[in-house]
Amino acid sequence: MENEAVSKNFIEQFIDKDLEEGVYDTVHTRFPPEPNGYLHIGHAKSILLNYGLAQKYNGKFNLRFDDTNPTKEKIEFVESIKADVEWLGADYEDRLFFASNYFQQMYEGAVKLIKKGKAYVCDLTAEEIRAYRGTLTEPGKNSPYRDRSVEENLQLFENMKNGMYEDGEKVLRAKIDMASPNMNMRDPVIYRVAHMTHHNTGDQWCIYPMYDYAHPVEDAIEGITHSICTLEFEDHRPLYDWVVKELEYEMPPRQIEFAKLYLTNVVTGKRYIKRLVEEGIVDGWDDPRLVSIAALRRRGFTPESIKMFVELCGVSKSNSSVEYPMLEYCIREDLKLKKPRLAAVLDPIKLIIDNYPEGQVEYLDAANNLENEELGTRKLPFCRELYIEREDFMEEPPKKYFRLFPGNEVRLMHAYFVKCESFVKDENGKVIEVHCTYDPETKAGSGFTGRKVKGTIHWVPAPYAIEAEVRLYENIIDEEKGVYNEDGSLNLNPNSLQVVEKAYLEPAFEGAKAYDSFQFVRNGFYCVDAKDSTPEKLVFNRIVSLKSSFKLPK
Repeated sequence: MENEAVSKNFIEQFIDKDLEEGVYDTVHTRFPPEPNGYLHIGHAKSILLNYGLAQKYNGKFNLRFDDTNPTKEKIEFVESIKADVEWLGADYEDRLFFASNYFQQMYEGAVKLIKKGKAYVCDLTAEEIRAYRGTLTEPGKNSPYRDRSVEENLQLFENMKNGMYEDGEKVLRAKIDMASPNMNMRDPVIYRVAHMTHHNTGDQWCIYPMYDYAHPVEDAIEGITHSICTLEFEDHRPLYDWVVKELEYEMPPRQIEFAKLYLTNVVTGKRYIKRLVEEGIVDGWDDPRLVSIAALRRRGFTPESIKMFVELCGVSKSNSSVEYPMLEYCIREDLKLKKPRLAAVLDPIKLIIDNYPEGQVEYLDAANNLENEELGTRKLPFCRELYIEREDFMEEPPKKYFRLFPGNEVRLMHAYFVKCESFVKDENGKVIEVHCTYDPETKAGSGFTGRKVKGTIHWVPAPYAIEAEVRLYENIIDEEKGVYNEDGSLNLNPNSLQVVEKAYLEPAFEGAKAYDSFQFVRNGFYCVDAKDSTPEKLVFNRIVSLKSSFKLPK
């Protein structure tokens, strides 16, 4: 029992205590994104944490859009977020909510605060409010409008709702304490005038609640028990508690903060991604070089790999950064036993077996994954003309190069030994053909033991090869220079995308469709691009190379 308690994270320990003491008799969590952009890897941690807690305690999980700011919100973002949450396996069933559906209740709550003498309409400009707010070492000053009567405040707030004022002309502020050591408690603005069309409520409202007021109200209305959020909201918790207390909710939710997930050398800021999209540097919020959830999905990451990554990161109260190679480790671990290992040649050179009969083809048995027999075998056509990788032949090799060079013998994977006899160059001196002879006695699986070779290379049968485009991705950030320049711009890696326009794949790839993933033998893991690939022209994204610099901590 003691070991079980130790293994629980601090949030679970809080929840256990609340349940034991009867503060709550259930657990109800939520994921409350603002629909002003696409979700990224950090949001995945929050989704899986909140959903996982609801599952663990047999509670409920809500997906709620915190759509209180119509200036930046779009239906496109709503739909993308729903797709991301569903893809990660967080089942919200019929528990989909919008903060904007509570605007009337929020308005009524604000009226209640005014009637209690806990809120007032203020005419100060945004700049004046900042000036009156004070500093971390000096208390703020009361607004000259702070002592308006309840009746006057009710009328002014009604006028705000009825559209009688321009944007910024008046705000509603909570009346708390201008001398509070917590700046968030110095009469924060809880409503502002904004003549904007809302994606959900249209032009019904011209006043909108501020996040710090709206969020606790939303949680309380939905019966959320534990409002899990990130550390930057720790200083906002007193205001959260003040709102639910003053509005007299019977079972106020409890806010608990945890550390954000920071991934090194990636771009997660929405304004930076928006700029990359608008300037055409990336082809959308789901560009595979980004770490939005949509981008990771398009690149070929799996929900299982994201869950593994989040679990390895753990739940903490201390901010820290995680190296990107850890995310790559997780996708390798997830795919290595699940996916077939097929041959693809990205930088092709023709290999001709001079003593193999022209027109003859034989079908060789090839295991789909040597580490997982359950994936079965396939028939691989073998013939006189093949494609091999250019790096598997050298005219003048260095020492310890065991692949093809004049006079050397290698094994063609799943097939025969071949010996390099000659090669042909074009007018520019580039090798375009390698001529070999094969030994029919050395067929793979025949039990041949006459001699050994040190090198094995993969190949694709030229007449049966499928042409495809292959996209090789690197980090969009130049890691050596850091994420940002001195002027705040991004240090972009000019080699973040390299396109192989004509790669050759073995025929087993035929019929591959969007999101199908494979291991390219000796190369890496690749996924069929969901946006640009067609049955007529397959496009593959490199998910990750085979080599890893990450070591799992012991």
